[in-house]
Amino acid sequence: MHFDDNQIERYARHFILDEIGPAGQAKIINSKVLVVGAGGLGSPILLYLAAAGVGTIGIIDDDRVALSNLQRQIIHDENSIDSKKTESVVSSLSALNPDVNIIPFTKKLDKTNAKEIISNFDIVADGSDNFDTRFLVNDTAYLCKRILVSGAVHKFDGQISTFKAFEKGDNPCYRCLHPEPPPEDSIPSCAEGGILGSIPGIIGCLQATEILKEITGAGEGLSGKLLIYDALRTNFRKILIRPDPSCKLCGK
Repeated sequence: MHFDDNQIERYARHFILDEIGPAGQAKIINSKVLVVGAGGLGSPILLYLAAAGVGTIGIIDDDRVALSNLQRQIIHDENSIDSKKTESVVSSLSALNPDVNIIPFTKKLDKTNAKEIISNFDIVADGSDNFDTRFLVNDTAYLCKRILVSGAVHKFDGQISTFKAFEKGDNPCYRCLHPEPPPEDSIPSCAEGGILGSIPGIIGCLQATEILKEITGAGEGLSGKLLIYDALRTNFRKILIRPDPSCKLCGK
């Protein structure tokens, strides 16, 4: 791939990494990533993917920016309050890296559109805040054979994993970890239980990192592992996830 002078300067720190280099940067530029949700997790994912030069970034969200979002949703600012989050994302990312193609979907992801949207991307980043969407994203990504990098946050905690059960090997899907959604209202939302504003930033940055690793093949990914972060104890721990033979989605 030929890089122009602007790209050589912009991505210079990637070029000198043995694990990335020009070949890896070319993969990043030619990749397509869909981010579900332009909130606390989606903000750092979107910003760092655009900064890295991911060629096509899709963002799906049907919400509008509120003042209470700004404590953690750093892609937005006061000038974007009451505007559609997708519009705010396009504005922010275009200013950060005008070479990136941003595709906004100002709608709710549901069973009627999930396959059509997800199938057009290589990797899906789940930054949603409800279990219905998480299960829908997982199921659709599996059926479309798309890599899913999923993150979740709660109060002072966060977790992240990569799911690609369609590939050979010990690769579970999200349902292997959580077979069914928990009862409604069993886990309070951020609005109900609160969230330290920097926690989505930490987990979202980790998601962006895992996405770039999946694109370039650098390092070891998180498929088959769940990384858990406890901010109050400043503790990271990693647990193994095995494919569930009785999983309703990817099992035998």
